[in-house]
Amino acid sequence: MATEFDLRSYLEARRLAVEEALEAALPAEDGLDARVVEAMRYSLFAGGKRLRPILCLAAAEAVGGDLVDATPAACALEMIHTYSLIHDDLPAMDDDDLRRGIPTNHKVFGEAIAILAGDGLLTEAFTLLGNCHSLPADRVVQLVALLSVAAGHRGMVGGQVVDMLWQNRTADISLVRYMHGKKTAALIAASTQAGALAGGGSSGQVERLGRYGRAVGLAFQIVDDLLDIQGDAALLGKKTGVDIARGKATYPAAVGLEQADKDARALISKALEALAEFDHRAEPLRALARYIVARKQ
Repeated sequence: MATEFDLRSYLEARRLAVEEALEAALPAEDGLDARVVEAMRYSLFAGGKRLRPILCLAAAEAVGGDLVDATPAACALEMIHTYSLIHDDLPAMDDDDLRRGIPTNHKVFGEAIAILAGDGLLTEAFTLLGNCHSLPADRVVQLVALLSVAAGHRGMVGGQVVDMLWQNRTADISLVRYMHGKKTAALIAASTQAGALAGGGSSGQVERLGRYGRAVGLAFQIVDDLLDIQGDAALLGKKTGVDIARGKATYPAAVGLEQADKDARALISKALEALAEFDHRAEPLRALARYIVARKQ
């Protein structure tokens, strides 16, 4: 009789492994530029679910790869994600005071250092990938290209632009899907694709795990939109109701709360379908998909 997969233990074990790898990748510095490294570390080690690196490692497992080979890509993804949060919180963007229950980077270090800390994390991510000698050179090049596209104007940056330009404007569901697909789903899809690449997966496996990641990524952002309306600020570590106050284009604003919830669940079903040809080694990915739609923070 098969035992139920223990997602909580899995997430904790993987989170600790990611934390250890990040600590090794970004040690403290004591030179004249130490202040920016301090700011980089402040946000990088401020907690968080480590969802993107965990998805990367889980995808590597799903294709039978070695976690050691996928760890540099996993850490690079978390650095890119953290840089985006530092910049999103800036006064010129979302102007947030709290992130994960503590003051945002610019509130502690000032705007100039916060901007540079974000820049430092983004570039450090690609330094880490470039120094990954355990993978064949062609795989490293593929990883660099994959993460560059997902993080740039074709992905996360492009989505943030749409998010800013459509504040206080009526947005239909096609625009919201487009925005969320770039702003959130692109980097989450890159996480699962990167894991498959680093794990030595076939082109078919990389494609299927990309489909899984895009569906999970869009569902994740829909749930984020719902939590901003229905969530507990204490659990989330930030204010709720912010999207409505800022006139943001969100999924619930376009289709309503009930339909948004239905669409998130339908996307999780699509994500699970993309894993149909994978064996038990993809069970963490299946459990993560179900967790994403049920989460409260």
